[in-house]
Amino acid sequence: MKLKLAILPGDGIGPEVVREGLKVIRAVCARFGHELACEEALVGAAAIDAAGDPYPEATHKLCMESDAVFFGAIGHPKYDNDPSARIRPEQGLLRMRQMLGLYANVRPVSALPSLVHTSPLRADLVEGVDFVCIRELTGGLYFGRPQGRSEDGLTAYDTCLYSRHEVERIVRLAFDYAMRRRRKLTVVDKANVLATSRLWRQVAGEIAAEYPGVETEYMFVDNAAMRIIQSPRSFDVIVTENMFGDILTDEASVIAGSLGLLPSLSAGLHTSVYEPIHGSYPQAAGKNIANPLASILSAALMFEHSFGLHDEALAVRKAVALSVERRTVTEDIAAGAASFTTSEVGDSICKLIAEA
Repeated sequence: MKLKLAILPGDGIGPEVVREGLKVIRAVCARFGHELACEEALVGAAAIDAAGDPYPEATHKLCMESDAVFFGAIGHPKYDNDPSARIRPEQGLLRMRQMLGLYANVRPVSALPSLVHTSPLRADLVEGVDFVCIRELTGGLYFGRPQGRSEDGLTAYDTCLYSRHEVERIVRLAFDYAMRRRRKLTVVDKANVLATSRLWRQVAGEIAAEYPGVETEYMFVDNAAMRIIQSPRSFDVIVTENMFGDILTDEASVIAGSLGLLPSLSAGLHTSVYEPIHGSYPQAAGKNIANPLASILSAALMFEHSFGLHDEALAVRKAVALSVERRTVTEDIAAGAASFTTSEVGDSICKLIAEA
């Protein structure tokens, strides 16, 4: 099979983790006999510096023409600390999601048995956790209009907007995921306060009637935030709106022990995007210490979802699990033991894939 990928390293540690993910993709293609074609493009702060645009037209064209997008991270402190900045790197990410129609962000949450001790949660809470968060990605507060500040600068406002169509398509996707898993879906909202959440709950209830084989529960977001910590094994599939999903999935990362361990898939109308859930972590950029496992596991998601290559995805996951078991890990999950560099972890996983 021929795989055509758009490579968007982005900012901060993005280029370093993407480099290792791409290294692993090449190792898998070599082992299984696939032809790989890659082209790199700019996004985020790097694109602003080079082209004055966080998501240039050339980058979008490449994404549309590719089978999948392999993405790093976006963000730079010089924009974070400048409230007057007219263009920000994050605008590139939002535009990419909007222009590619990426309405669904899928984030699997689990803990490798050999890393249970790295989680701040007790081992008896973490062991056996396996759930999926499905976050609506192109609506809500992040895209709502109007948005802005008053003329005197003393008042700011954002608007949370959702249409029935937006809610229905993401909820149906979540039910389909639940049907392929343990047949339980948790719809997370704030329906006691927010009109948009009441729309979510209404639409979810109507669709639930079409899936009698799925146990459907409804949970306020504050309760869900507590339950993810108190009883994470009680979840199978979670579906929620954009901002709630953003917060809850970052919270859920502590179950695995590090933000550097969780991959994600953003799917929708056009080309799917695969990326680690962590940010650009600029403090670590260029130091070769960032954890590449989330990027590498995102490659496993890519093989599975964009190409239907399940054996290839399994090969990546097995190599990651074995490498971690042998304690070839970066400092964030070394727990005081000897640690390895970003590139050494990538090399270890490539070697395991080649030898399997």
